[in-house]
Amino acid sequence: MTSGPALDDHRRSALLDVAARAIGNALVTGRVALLGDDEIDDPVLGEPGAVFVTLLRDERLLGCVGSLHPVESLAHAVHRAALQAAFADPRLPAVTPADFEAMTIKISVLSALEEIAVASYRELLAEARPGVDGLVIEAGAHRATLLPSVWEQCGDANQFLDALWAKAGLAAFAWPRGLSAERYTTEEFASYGPRALTTA
Repeated sequence: MTSGPALDDHRRSALLDVAARAIGNALVTGRVALLGDDEIDDPVLGEPGAVFVTLLRDERLLGCVGSLHPVESLAHAVHRAALQAAFADPRLPAVTPADFEAMTIKISVLSALEEIAVASYRELLAEARPGVDGLVIEAGAHRATLLPSVWEQCGDANQFLDALWAKAGLAAFAWPRGLSAERYTTEEFASYGPRALTTA
């Protein structure tokens, strides 16, 4: 399974700063600013990357948005996902200044997707690697993914697949004709509150 760009502690910190500044500046100014190409001078962070940004406050989800495919640079992908997680996750209200100061910002950098050659729910259940795999399923208009971190909330593969099927809007254990399954891994890192709400 192909991995994403190599990220040392300095680059991880830089990406977390991109996410925090994007959300913080929007809260202070009331405007969403674009990330300028000149703001990131690290060529690794300029490589294409697929990421999810997850925002949590006391384990309560505030937002989680991302992309499964590397359509823009890693830095721009983090910037965009952070703003969408904070203000445009359709499941949740926008984050508040109080949320920002206390919340955890988690970034998940995805590997390339890998098709799983399975033809039934039971086969996928046997193939899924607990604690390792993020999974994507698609069947017509039904599509969903769960990040590897969701395994922490699931006791086993049965619960993980139950949650994935529910998210996709599929009946439990159903296997519609043409259903496809893919897996990926993630490199995850986070920053934790408290933090001050200031402009860059």
